[in-house]
Formats: sequence, structure tokens, C-alpha cells
Amino acid sequence: MMAKILLGFGALVVVYIAWSALSSESPKRLEIDQNEWWGPNELRGKEDTSIKPFKVQFTDEMIKDLRNRLKNHRPFTPPLEGIAFQYGFNTKAIEPWIKYWAEEYPFKEREAFFNKFPHYKTNIQGLDIHFIRAKPQVPSNVEIIPLLIMHGWPGSVREFYEAIPILTQQQPGYNFAFEVIAPSLPGFGFSDAPVRPGLSTTQMAVIFKKLMKRLGFEKFYIQGGDWGSSTGAAMSTLYPEDVLGFHTNMAIAQGKQGGFKTMIGAFFPSLVVESHLADRMYPLSDFFAFIMEEFGYFHLQATKPDTVGVALTDSPSGLLAYILEKFSTNTNRDHRKLPDGGLERRFTKTQLIDNLMVYWATNRITTSIRLYAEDTSNKNRQLEIDDYPTLVPTWAFQAKYEGVYQPPSILKTKYENLLGTTVLEDGGHFLAFELPEIFAKDVIKAVNEFKNWHKSQPKTEL
Repeated sequence: MMAKILLGFGALVVVYIAWSALSSESPKRLEIDQNEWWGPNELRGKEDTSIKPFKVQFTDEMIKDLRNRLKNHRPFTPPLEGIAFQYGFNTKAIEPWIKYWAEEYPFKEREAFFNKFPHYKTNIQGLDIHFIRAKPQVPSNVEIIPLLIMHGWPGSVREFYEAIPILTQQQPGYNFAFEVIAPSLPGFGFSDAPVRPGLSTTQMAVIFKKLMKRLGFEKFYIQGGDWGSSTGAAMSTLYPEDVLGFHTNMAIAQGKQGGFKTMIGAFFPSLVVESHLADRMYPLSDFFAFIMEEFGYFHLQATKPDTVGVALTDSPSGLLAYILEKFSTNTNRDHRKLPDGGLERRFTKTQLIDNLMVYWATNRITTSIRLYAEDTSNKNRQLEIDDYPTLVPTWAFQAKYEGVYQPPSILKTKYENLLGTTVLEDGGHFLAFELPEIFAKDVIKAVNEFKNWHKSQPKTEL
């Protein structure tokens, strides 16, 4: 009887979603304030549009304070018997990380490492936006192509350091290399944070479009994962004449049509997804169970970011546990079963502490997690930007352990010119950081496909 009730309820849900998706009016004209001011009001009208060099600095004062906090933390509560990372960061595994950060992490060497690429800042709509600009050194007959790459949370521009040298070199079989622009999202890392609410990934798209134009790029390619993917989707939707191609390692179509097809597939998977990939989507009960188990942070950050921000701002040990637990589970959810969380299976301590330093040294953890509240706000949702399709050629790079998988039949409800997908049997959420060579080569392959596509589209290529 219960099975029949559930089946009947599911059928009603499908009918309702179908009705909503198919009976709704076409989206109205999408209007975004292209000059919304995010900085202090007293600086309005005084925007400095110059581009200034910037250096990452780990000051002696900051290092001393950080070490004191790490060495003087209170005793941690022991984990329950038989529990690895299922309850979060296993406190039996945390002391080596704290000791390394406090006593072994080479702060000044890592400062120099961060500065191996040229860094800059420029003010856009009241915010000093930080970005890396890495230019290729290639022969004059090799085409140089602008590529904007965008990180997410709890990542940073540090995710791209191993991939940038590959992207900026000419690879065998291709006659181009990238000039890479890697900004810190507003409120993240070395970029300023807005002083008032409302800056979601939609508004970030406006800022980054202006950044690329200020650097002299009228047309360009983009890549993004996590919030970088959301920002890239917004850029592709808002600026289809400027974005030449969109490569993403977190491809999601969140509009009504995509939701309808997902629900249909719950009853008839073969109508939606290839049989050998169906277990990445279905049964939906597994997906919803994963959401319930692992997305508590999302709800907290989308509703009360400043509360959790107090704890994470005050305690580097807490920041370490909070962020590294996400790297553990989102690299491979089976890592929850490992006493050490599997963190060093794909990353080194130095790499992960580097990423923590981007948050700690800049005191940007609270402002970064506010993005969850902004992107789920009524203001942003009422734009219904996910229901607007885009004609920008797109390529999906889909890792096995990414939290969400959608097949081309769903992705094309948003990305009408989805040129292809790369479906990996490995990898997780932080692909550029985890598998930089595979990541970079897929970006190169995708852009080559974009270029070929543009050959039949006059006046769209660089």
C-alpha cells in the first residue's frame, strides 16, 4: 500500500512540474542594473579604473597571531567509537594538521609561491577586484586566447596554480595558448566584499564582464566550477555576444524544463539518461539522502552566515576542520568512511593549507559564505535567470564524484549549443586542483571545439 501511495504522489509531482514548466509564460526581458554600487557610499562616483599590481603578503603579525591561536586551542571532543568522518572532521585526525600549519608550514616560501604569477587589482562598481593575469610565452605564430577562470567555495584562485602553466603553454596538436585571467570572487580572498546585500552570482557576472573589457577583451572564453559555474552560466545568459564559449566542471540546468525531465527520469530513466550513467542520477531517493546528509552547511550559510562566520573567523582550528571536511567529502563521498578523511589521497598538506591561508590571511570567510544567502535570496530568484536559455557554445566536464550529474538531454534545456561532454570515471568537485593536467587538457579540447563551431558563425570569433 505504501508503495502505491508513493507512486501516486510521485505521479502527481510530475504532473504538477510538467504543468508549471509547460504552461508558464516565456521569461520576460532580463534586466540587470549594470552599474549597481557595492562599495561605500562615500566613494560613489570616485571609482579608480586603473589596474594596479598587487602582491600577496603574509605579515609577521598575522603569522604570530595565527600560530598562537593554533597552539592554544582548547581540547577537542573525542570522536565516537567506530566513527571516521561521518560526523564531520575526526578530531583524532586533526592534530597533525594543526601542528603542520603552526610549526611546519613555510609561510614566507608559500608567500613567494603565491606571487609566482602576476597579481593585480582594479576597482569595479566600488569594489577592488583581485585577479591573476598569466600571459603565455609562445612563438608569434601561436594564437593567444583570453580565458577567464572562476573558482567557488571553499576554494580560491589557489585551485588553478597547477593548471595555469599547462593552459598558458601551446599543447601538441593545437595552435593556440591561453592568457589566463583568474579573479577572486567579490567577498573572497583578495577581492573586496560588498557593504550591502544583493551581490549574487548574477551581479558577479556583470563585474567580471567589465573586468574583461577593462583588460581589453571584448570577446573571451570562460571556465567555472561551483560558484564559478553559476557565474559563468549567468555571463553566458547575459552576454551571449561576448562569451565565445563556456567550459564548466559543474554543469547544471536549474530551470523548470530541466526539473521536469529529471522527474520524468525518476520513473522512466531511459528517456533521460544513458543506462550506464543512470546511477549517477537515480534513484532520486539516494540524491535527496545525500542532500540531507551533506548540505546542512548550505542551509546554514544561506540563512545565518554571519553567525557561523564568528566562529570561523576566531578559530583557525575551526576553519581548518570546516573547510577541509568539505574537501574530503566533495572529492569522494566514500572518504567519510576513512579515519583521515582521505584528504592526502589527492592533495598535500601544503596545498590545502595554502587554500586556507587565502581565507585566514584576508579574513574573508564570513563575506565568502554570504554568497549562499545572496544567491538564494528573493531578489536573485525573482530574476529567474535559470529559465533563460543561452546559445553560447558549452562543454560539460563531469567528474564521477561531483554531487550533481545531469545528462545532455537536461543540460540542453539551458545550454542549447551544448557541443559535448567529458564524462570522467574519476575526480570530484575540485577538478582543477585535484586533476590539473586532465582539467587543463579538457579546457583546451573544448575551446578547440568552440573555435571550430564559430567558423560557421560569421563575426563571432576573435
